[in-house]
Amino acid sequence: MKRIALVSTPWSLFSRPSIQLGTLKAYLGMQFPDLEVAAHHFYLKVAETIGYRLYQVISERTWLAETVYAALLFPERLEHIEKVFCKEASGNPLVRKADLKTLAAQVKKVSDVFIDSTDWGAFGLAGFSVCLCQLTSTFYFIKRIKRRFPDLTIVIGGSMFAGESTRNLFRVFPQVDFVVNGEGELPLSRLVRHLGDYQSHEEIPPIPGIVSQKAPSNDTPVSFSQMETLSNLPAPDYDDYFILLKTFNPHKTFFPTLSAEISRGCWWRRPQGAAKYSGCAFCNLNLQWNGYRSKNPLQVISEIDNLTTKHKILSVAFMDNLLPMKESEDIFAGLGKLSKDFSLFAEIRATTPKHILEAMQVAGTHEVQIGIEALSTRLLKKLNKGTTAIQNLEIMKHCEELGIANVSNLILHFPGSDLMDVEETLRNLEFALPFRPLRFVHFWLGLGSPVWKDPRAFGIKAVFNHPNYAAIFPPHVFSSMSFMIQAYRGELGLQKKIWQPVKKKVMAWEKGYAELHRGPLRTPILSFWDGRNFLIIRQKRVGAEPSTHRLVGTSRAIYLFCQRRRSLKRIMAHFHGIAEDRIVPFLRMMVDKKLMFEENKRYLSLAIPVKPTSRRPHTIRGKGQEKDKHPTSNFEWEKMKKQNMDSEGQGA
Repeated sequence: MKRIALVSTPWSLFSRPSIQLGTLKAYLGMQFPDLEVAAHHFYLKVAETIGYRLYQVISERTWLAETVYAALLFPERLEHIEKVFCKEASGNPLVRKADLKTLAAQVKKVSDVFIDSTDWGAFGLAGFSVCLCQLTSTFYFIKRIKRRFPDLTIVIGGSMFAGESTRNLFRVFPQVDFVVNGEGELPLSRLVRHLGDYQSHEEIPPIPGIVSQKAPSNDTPVSFSQMETLSNLPAPDYDDYFILLKTFNPHKTFFPTLSAEISRGCWWRRPQGAAKYSGCAFCNLNLQWNGYRSKNPLQVISEIDNLTTKHKILSVAFMDNLLPMKESEDIFAGLGKLSKDFSLFAEIRATTPKHILEAMQVAGTHEVQIGIEALSTRLLKKLNKGTTAIQNLEIMKHCEELGIANVSNLILHFPGSDLMDVEETLRNLEFALPFRPLRFVHFWLGLGSPVWKDPRAFGIKAVFNHPNYAAIFPPHVFSSMSFMIQAYRGELGLQKKIWQPVKKKVMAWEKGYAELHRGPLRTPILSFWDGRNFLIIRQKRVGAEPSTHRLVGTSRAIYLFCQRRRSLKRIMAHFHGIAEDRIVPFLRMMVDKKLMFEENKRYLSLAIPVKPTSRRPHTIRGKGQEKDKHPTSNFEWEKMKKQNMDSEGQGA
């Protein structure tokens, strides 16, 4: 075997080279120096053909994406497929204008040119990476290619094919010869080696991580194989993506975002003591990994430096489902020392401490997606997030202060949620209004997730393939396969009804946030100016003049002390000279004015310093002064008693 092809079909994000193809190409090139690996980031060509704006809209909607190639795969089902397309396109005029038949014809033309102009017979293997939104497009390519080159070995893998989703695949799509279950490097390299050693597929011995047509039965456990460490991974090879991009007309070229990875898996997805399951209850993103592994910080820094220098790109998106907590600070501190003006994106947990966020910001992190999911601690427990509402508000506040865009989600309609969860969410949303709005998303059931595995624990009566698959695929396919997106029965109508007020409130939040940030001065909605022994808090309001509050002396000190969440016990210990019956009324007043948030006797000040704390000089302490002590004089305390904790407000 001298040549193999790796293919990524629509509707992968066009502005990023496929990290699956880039990593596999680099690894196979390292294992087989004489092997030529052609990586076809074909989705980029489709985006250039139909227009980037239209492509992006389609690629962000699973059912829109799957209908386009489904119309080509199963033209006899066009009437059913069109119904799904029209329903999904109804909210977007750009997609409505490009009707399904016209869009499918455009896509067919450019796809067939690529398929017909490529000498597939020169390859010993064609591998397809299949993630969300790539199912029907991949099968269209495989059917067309296999029809012309029946002896070409076809391998598929990716997040859409892990565990249960591989069952019966060969029966309904016999054009596929092998499926990689889980991580691809080791299984695919072993398969490449065996294909060179044996004359036929039947002679190839079992390979861990590879499912073949000769698999004994559906009852046999699907094997799994991955590298023990990521230290042996070379940097991704994205040359093919950039070569294709250079062939476009100048007005259609752009600066892409480089895909990178620090880790694989999820360290939160582990046994949690007495918990029935591990990881987030709704999540099925880590089925292809076993455990959690991360690269060495120096390896990551070197890869990012070399990739951005080679391709002269500064925008980088880390594709990790979750960054490593211990290594992150070293990684971003190192990236910050490279003297490059990066624009970075990463996904993080809400427990990420502020000092790591500060290192990320200094390195050039402009956007993060945090695993917030809910603003109700009661619901967060059902989601098995291991976090609380006050932690979520705290990291939202830190992002606002550091100027990091927080593009996180708020899950609605989670099965088993109730009115108490909704009421807590509505209450806590009032305190979140100064920060960037969360995006509400409707819960969807993922194959292999804890909810799917134990549906009755969440009030679900039955689980099954999503009905949209029944419209897209013929009956024999729909009934034989387990698809990644599942549906269920169990209080769906009730969930939609009780979460409607939250949906409306989030929409109002988005509108209010945009209005209060309109104009040349984009100051925080809730901010403070520190006057050394007094504090002025400014609270912007929709449709009204801002309200201002002044805190003097010890009231200022308490408010600043609670810039991080603090328990009442900790506050009392810190201000040990002040009685509880004087501090608690002040804290309550701050909460009533939405200047602080309280949960289970823990308090968090919500106002953001106009001068970011990360850039403020550290306080110089005298010899012997304790690090976490704030001196309170008798004069300040007497004054505080007289002025009700020194809180003055205007229009509050």
